[in-house]
Amino acid sequence: MGFDGMMLSRVADSLYWMSRYLERAENTARVMEVQLNLLLDRSPMPADNRWRHMHALLGLPNPKESARESSTMVQSLAFDMSHQSSILSCITGARENARQVREEISSEMWEQLNRMYHAVRLADVPESGDSSLHDFLTTIREGVHLFQGITDSTMTHGEGWEFIQLGRYLERAHSLTRLVSAHFREFPHGPEGDQGTALHLERVGLLRCCTAFEAFCKAYSADPQPEDVAEFLILHPRFPRSIRFSTLHIASSLRAIGDISTARNRAEADRLAGRLRATVDFADIGEILSTGLEPFLRNLVRQCQLVDEALYETYIDYPIETALAS
Repeated sequence: MGFDGMMLSRVADSLYWMSRYLERAENTARVMEVQLNLLLDRSPMPADNRWRHMHALLGLPNPKESARESSTMVQSLAFDMSHQSSILSCITGARENARQVREEISSEMWEQLNRMYHAVRLADVPESGDSSLHDFLTTIREGVHLFQGITDSTMTHGEGWEFIQLGRYLERAHSLTRLVSAHFREFPHGPEGDQGTALHLERVGLLRCCTAFEAFCKAYSADPQPEDVAEFLILHPRFPRSIRFSTLHIASSLRAIGDISTARNRAEADRLAGRLRATVDFADIGEILSTGLEPFLRNLVRQCQLVDEALYETYIDYPIETALAS
């Protein structure tokens, strides 16, 4: 696939946001499923606090007291089109972006995204304790995974594919940072006392929110300690849902795009992505925890935002004069 001039801007933007929206929908479905299971299982956390915690994990404002009924929460997080991070909004946004570049993606990609869209549009609003909600959330998670596999198997791994990877891993890095930050704000590391069982459940819940529990147990143990959980989710170099893994792929995709593209001033985006990667590559969990986990994670969020801004300035939102001169 060849990009140049304004074609790069239009196609890159759509592929990038198609990927970000799908990653966000999958993340919302995964967090909802885990947190609802905790709500229905053995967790001692009151329902109101569970909904508040779920919103914090997803980076959303606290729900209003009057809206904290489980059916209202499910409706808002899954089906509310006025809520830009709801599953339906994200799947709709992904499909619309894919439609705009229909000629640049494979037929199999379009068919899978269409199936997901119609499945969400036609779904009834299930109750939080209904097994159909679990089925719905599983359909979203597995549908996005299938789309990603189809993309990797049917699309040329050129510039367009790299923009899809950028969207996926920038969104993933941001959501992972938010998840870890929200968890440790709610459950700071300290003496556990009588709260030990509850904290254990919450740490397991955090790992499951990142599909990381089994992988974590192989690397550490089935008794997750807070510093081990933080180290695994932030610094593991090969686990696909660690922050470090995401920053590696952000840097490599931007470098690959820079090698292909004729866009000017691409060094700044590469520099910022390299700095983001280095921040995590050379970090030590002991130093992070001793100097402050929250400031470290805030710095990562800011660096992700700077990479996103540089990506837009370099490849998507540049002036027409720059495009004509390239």
